[in-house]
Amino acid sequence: MNVLIVEDEKGLSAEIKSFLEKENFLCESAYTGKEASEKIFVNNYDFVLLDLGLPDYEGLNLLKEAREANRESAFIILTARGAVDDKIKGLNLGADDYLAKPFSLLELLSRMQAITRRKHGLKKNLIKVFDFTIDIQKRSVLQGAKEIALTKKEFDILVYLVLHKNRVLTRNQLTEHIWGDVLEEDYDSNYVDVHIKNLRKKLAAHASADWLETVRGIGYRVNA
Repeated sequence: MNVLIVEDEKGLSAEIKSFLEKENFLCESAYTGKEASEKIFVNNYDFVLLDLGLPDYEGLNLLKEAREANRESAFIILTARGAVDDKIKGLNLGADDYLAKPFSLLELLSRMQAITRRKHGLKKNLIKVFDFTIDIQKRSVLQGAKEIALTKKEFDILVYLVLHKNRVLTRNQLTEHIWGDVLEEDYDSNYVDVHIKNLRKKLAAHASADWLETVRGIGYRVNA
């Protein structure tokens, strides 16, 4: 999943980025409100981690604008403002969660996982898709007791498609989700097709993967 870290303290931003990348998130950083605004209005992020105390922008105003422009991202406010009024304002403006500084990175990760489960209607970190079970926390795919060896990209593509089951995801959406803020000319690459081909081959070696559909000229869909 891709994450935009909006934090003007570069040391803290780097610490969050390093931690989340070890947890297999794809991270970008913005150090000012202007930079964050430009990124949010151009790209789609699964999570936006938003510091309210930005030097050039009132964070709550940025949240309001960002929420109006980007309905699918989950916003978590990270701030030194611990007053109840600030929390209420942030949540009322559309934030999905609120974490006061200083905070534990493990707590941040747990809250992000909880938001993912809530957003996609999951009770646990396990997703059943026909003969396969995906553990999004352990990043494993099982068919029965057998674990299927997938690359990082193959796993990320599979989970993203399964979480958005019965919805066609374009190659552009998958590319942006897996590789981040890529240049438009790269969208015609066949990276996604190659990874889907390999993924389908690995799954089909264990059980039918007919539920992973190619939608000609558009992208891919998991029918479940």
